[in-house]
Amino acid sequence: MSANDPFARLPEAASFSVTSTTVADGGVWPPEQFSSGVPGGKDLSPQLSWSGAPEGTKSYAVTVYDPDAPTGSGFWHWAVADIPAEVTELPEGAGDDTGSALPEAAFQLPNDARAARYIGAAPPVGHGPHRYFVVVHALDVASIGVPADATPALLGFTMTGHILGRAVLIATAETAA
Repeated sequence: MSANDPFARLPEAASFSVTSTTVADGGVWPPEQFSSGVPGGKDLSPQLSWSGAPEGTKSYAVTVYDPDAPTGSGFWHWAVADIPAEVTELPEGAGDDTGSALPEAAFQLPNDARAARYIGAAPPVGHGPHRYFVVVHALDVASIGVPADATPALLGFTMTGHILGRAVLIATAETAA
């Protein structure tokens, strides 16, 4: 991890694998994963599959974060908590308004737009490419214990002492003029 990596300052964690049929690690977000406010955008969360989580994993959390947003604090696009340990995949679109494609125990926290759903990429026009860190966190607890209206930052803070492993996929997006 480099100093330019928002996860570099967090405690070390075992690495495991996350893949997507929607976007490749190091690839560019497809138009459907952009915000509905961007031409062609559909606010469609990416398909994710993961494997090789550390022994002792009791649940997962998934986050999508843009550290390059011009906010001083980045922008959280999606946060899902309490995904049961036996679940190792989320279908494309699982982050819709209802979360109906999420496992029963899992729930979405409000993103930085304060919507409990996935909100797509929307870098400001002319701002250059933004990185989107799609992270699956393997946790040592079955429930992380944050309220459903918590922020993704509170989720991250609460998870810090419970992370056994971290799987990271990074995609980029840029909005043309």
